[in-house]
Amino acid sequence: MNTTSKKQQSGLGMIEVLVTLFILSVGLLGVAYLQLVGSFSNAEALSRSQSVLVAQQLTERLRANAVFSSIGDGLVVDNRYFDPDLYNFSGLSCAGSEQPYQCYCLSRPAAIPNCSSGQCSPAQMAAFDAYQVSCSAVQTNPEVEVNLRCDDLDLTDVHLCSVGSKLAVTLTWPVQKWQNLERTVNPICNVDKTSPHDCIAVELTL
Repeated sequence: MNTTSKKQQSGLGMIEVLVTLFILSVGLLGVAYLQLVGSFSNAEALSRSQSVLVAQQLTERLRANAVFSSIGDGLVVDNRYFDPDLYNFSGLSCAGSEQPYQCYCLSRPAAIPNCSSGQCSPAQMAAFDAYQVSCSAVQTNPEVEVNLRCDDLDLTDVHLCSVGSKLAVTLTWPVQKWQNLERTVNPICNVDKTSPHDCIAVELTL
């Protein structure tokens, strides 16, 4: 009886091991997928958090360099702040193939004025602020772009952003689709964009 019982039970241990390995493999695949999703979510959260800080930094620089307008009763900033060529290193060149931060920000390019001591004209300060903000934007995500625009209330004066006009600081970066699912995007983030982008936007009035 003992010999027959042992023969009948032979092979059951291997089947149990195989079933256990299968269940364990399915579980590990689920954990790996969650880690992959988590890494993308964390990267996007980091981009959003850093972009919020950069937008606040630019608004503070705008307030710090605002002056009283000679035309209206209020504050304005130099017109150069609204030159898109000052942002995102569009007016600079890099000989290497490094990421933007390593290429432009580890050392100040000669074309950027050194306004750390405060000895700069308003136009030079605008170029310096745009450069500093662009460096802060790409420090954690090299694909972030900075944009500053103004809804000008008076198109007849010399100011590109007249007294009382609303300024908008926007930082955008591309986002990826998951499993070919359509992602709802914010129209504000996708002006003149050919692929889905996410963004943060901060508005202020001087």
